[in-house]
Amino acid sequence: MADSVRADDRAAEEFLQVAKAARKAATVLAPLPRAPKDAALRAIADALLGRTEEIVAANEKDVARARESGTSEAMIDRLRLDAGRVAAIAEAVRQVADLPDPVGEVVRGSTLPNGLELRQIRVPLGVVGMIYEGRPNVTVDAAALCLKSGNAALLRGSSSAYESNTALVRVMRDALAGTEVPQDAVQLVPGTDRESARRLMRARGLVDVLIPRGGASLINSVVEESTVPVIETGVGNCHVYVDAEADLDIAVEILVNAKTQRPSVCNAAETFLVHEAVAEEFLPRALRALGAAGVTVHGDKRVLEIAAGVPDGAKVVEATEDDFYAEYLSLDIAAAVVGSLDEAVEHIRTYGSAHTDAIVTRSMANARRFVAMVDSAAVAVNASTRFTDGGEFGFGAEIGISTQKLHARGPMGLPELTSTKWVYTGEGHLRTSSGTVIAGR
Repeated sequence: MADSVRADDRAAEEFLQVAKAARKAATVLAPLPRAPKDAALRAIADALLGRTEEIVAANEKDVARARESGTSEAMIDRLRLDAGRVAAIAEAVRQVADLPDPVGEVVRGSTLPNGLELRQIRVPLGVVGMIYEGRPNVTVDAAALCLKSGNAALLRGSSSAYESNTALVRVMRDALAGTEVPQDAVQLVPGTDRESARRLMRARGLVDVLIPRGGASLINSVVEESTVPVIETGVGNCHVYVDAEADLDIAVEILVNAKTQRPSVCNAAETFLVHEAVAEEFLPRALRALGAAGVTVHGDKRVLEIAAGVPDGAKVVEATEDDFYAEYLSLDIAAAVVGSLDEAVEHIRTYGSAHTDAIVTRSMANARRFVAMVDSAAVAVNASTRFTDGGEFGFGAEIGISTQKLHARGPMGLPELTSTKWVYTGEGHLRTSSGTVIAGR
């Protein structure tokens, strides 16, 4: 017992030192102009490419361990790195370097009637903590976005990606050694057990904001247990609604792309809804296309009835209530026939996760109504849900997709990693009971 207590004390002290180092690095990083931050990011991108073999070798250990433990192929796909993916990660870092620096941007400003010049400017948050699952690319994406926005990053990835994350952070810190950005601006939280994550969640005063990225259980745990302010990201139960006025050829292509282009990510479609007016024509075509892509459909009673007459279509099983809440992250999708656009919206509000929902329609009136009524972070009109992504939106790499309603909602790029401060400038302005006076006049 005594040894266990001493080990806990040592671990707590180690975390405290890491967090203090991050806080110190954040004070050095915050006032840096754009040029040294961009130079540091380009040095990181070069190092990632130059040490690809080292990174992939570390990742192979994580993948092998995941396979031995019976991890699903969808999760292994999220975990896996190869030379192509490392190159894509490095390119994403370069894209962040090319983006405008948000720090110092004037959000609004004016000259007050008393002559004071008032400005609201963007400033770094400080120390940003990240708790995330599986995907080691998040390690680099988060670090790059934090550095560009003047923040230090404290990263706590999952134990499943420990070797990969350790290698990536080592490469990034080595790259920073030759720049003006302090190495301690990018750090891994020590440890892989539950307590290591809890220490980060409770580091109020050292960590300014915490961003969880992963499944519902992880996000809920962080939101409920953290004393550090949390920006809540969400799971992706995304919908495609095929309206009565849809172009059915386009609808089939959008649905298949949204589900199958990369099923293991949060902006993949997990449910599709079909207006009853086009269900008998659309469903056979959709089921054949989904079946050709290997998708299993979890359908309601009407979907099952129509599917019975489509012997060459996708495998269709009866949907349960849980199926409509599910984020499958696999080649599975729930399906239902609805009687109206309003019924589709009600279904999305009931079962959806407020991430991304799409309508396929030729009616702009219906599109406008859907956009107005669906309360999600992103709404797509005649486009795949797969576009809800910081890179696709032109933000560079994203740190997550927020489904909350505070300052950050949707893909979180650089501006979402800043706060603001008010700066007012006078000429000796003094406030008195009778109004403003100027000192010395």
